[in-house]
Amino acid sequence: MVLKIFFPKCCNTADSGLLVGRWIPGHTSAVVLAVVHYPFIPGQVKKYLSELQSQTQVELTVLGSWSMPKEGQEGMDSFLKDLSTIFPQKCWLQLSREIGKRGFTCQVAQNNGRLHQDREQKNGDDKIIFIHYDQRKVMLSQLHPVQDVSQKSDVEPSELRLVFQTVAQSQPLFFLDKYDEGPLKLSHWQSEGREASIIAELLKQASVPLCIFLTWLLSLWHWLCSFRILHLSPVLFISSKLSTCVQSGYRAGHFKTVFSPKKAATHMEFMRKANIFVSFLVDIALGLLLISWLYRENRISKLADTLVPVADRVAKELQELLEWLMGAPAGLKMNRALDQVLGRFFLYHIHLWISYIHLMSPFIERILWYVGLSACLGLTFALSVLSDIVALLTFHIYCFYVYGARLYCLKIYGLSSLWRLFRGKKWNVLRQRVDSCSYDLDQLFIGTLLFTILLFLLPTTALYYLVFTLLRLVVVLFQGVIHLSVDFINSFPLFAIGIRICRPYRLAEGVKFKVLCEEPGTPLHLMMEINPLKGSSVLQCYRTPTYSCYPKDSWAALCKKLFVGELIYPWKQKTDKTD
Repeated sequence: MVLKIFFPKCCNTADSGLLVGRWIPGHTSAVVLAVVHYPFIPGQVKKYLSELQSQTQVELTVLGSWSMPKEGQEGMDSFLKDLSTIFPQKCWLQLSREIGKRGFTCQVAQNNGRLHQDREQKNGDDKIIFIHYDQRKVMLSQLHPVQDVSQKSDVEPSELRLVFQTVAQSQPLFFLDKYDEGPLKLSHWQSEGREASIIAELLKQASVPLCIFLTWLLSLWHWLCSFRILHLSPVLFISSKLSTCVQSGYRAGHFKTVFSPKKAATHMEFMRKANIFVSFLVDIALGLLLISWLYRENRISKLADTLVPVADRVAKELQELLEWLMGAPAGLKMNRALDQVLGRFFLYHIHLWISYIHLMSPFIERILWYVGLSACLGLTFALSVLSDIVALLTFHIYCFYVYGARLYCLKIYGLSSLWRLFRGKKWNVLRQRVDSCSYDLDQLFIGTLLFTILLFLLPTTALYYLVFTLLRLVVVLFQGVIHLSVDFINSFPLFAIGIRICRPYRLAEGVKFKVLCEEPGTPLHLMMEINPLKGSSVLQCYRTPTYSCYPKDSWAALCKKLFVGELIYPWKQKTDKTD
């Protein structure tokens, strides 16, 4: 049998007294949490431990005695050994250390008075191992993968996890130390010097009215969103397609999570709140930097003066592209009638769009001035507004793409249906499969004519579809970069990464041991050090879930849609209809 004693290194030089800790259930291990200094009254020690058990829900008990005699305390060892009758335990640890030596001597007294040391001499398999640990780091660290203590699980927690949980749940024990006035004097990690910050306490007090004010603003926002006119179908459809509305709803959910009056019950809830709050502060800071750059040196006017010429240049390039397609592009022989109809149809749309841009040109500078103020709500709002502006300015390109895709898709599905007709098959709509079918001569003749017409018109339609699909992909790629930037700011766990860099022990992946002392006549002494969580694991564990305005398609599904002419990232999603 191997008895493992987890001993805090801050108690190595503590005065003689009692060891307070916990026996790990199901394991031959004990966790020492503090040392109660002599002199003490046993009745007060029992009362103090019973109060701590009701607060922490941890079975704290007196594990044994700790002896580090000084001058004038020659009989301290015998006095501490006799205390096992006052604090009855299954095993009573008797630890002692001589001044000038690193190792401890340990004796374990059973109920019958026998010592573990006597058995150790007879049986070499019985050993005692001291595992020294940094009490403060273990108390503040979280062992991964995270397990919720409040929820019952069929998997029994490991011995190491129970040690971490015991130290973390025993924080009320550390409120009293040897410097406090009272009947009991304790040594633990706080005895090395309490951590306190007047600035931190003032910020805590100032955060209360701030949270109340922000909660009131959030309730006002929800009251405005509860208006019936905002729940009409057209308004809901438009708001679901505008990135600004989606981002505002996403941030409102974040505010509701961060400024909730309920305290975070688990480690994951606390980290999620902290990550959201830090990302919000960074978002606001980046937005203010953008405003300070945008409204300096009259950049708004310069941007407005550049926007209309750029729109004219884009329209001119599209017009030249359509004129090139209406001729003989790359020497290809196109269907003249269909080519002229499609070209004039798209040219008319460009004319309408340019007229609309010139009609809005006197108001563009004022619109940009007010739109730039949205950056005070964060850089993500400014990027979302930019995405919506790009969508509105390229609406004619989206229309061209939809027209070309619909024509191309109609011909592809028509050709595939007529191809099944030649093979004597048809598509069974009810059973969703291809069945055999017999056709008469008239049906085959009409099918042959339609197949020939669609086949010879396909190259012209496919060329227009190819050109406008490439233009649509350029716009989608630009908007995708904007959405990725917004998602990165919203979901990146800045707080967790900061903890990983500044205090890596807070996020523990495991532990490692190194030999601290191996002197003859003393047990083996090991030092437990915390292995920090890897950076990739931090991102994977604490990354905040993000939203997406578009469905996530694989590359194979995207290529299939492009080949058959289905719309990629349409404004209105296709719904499944059931009878």
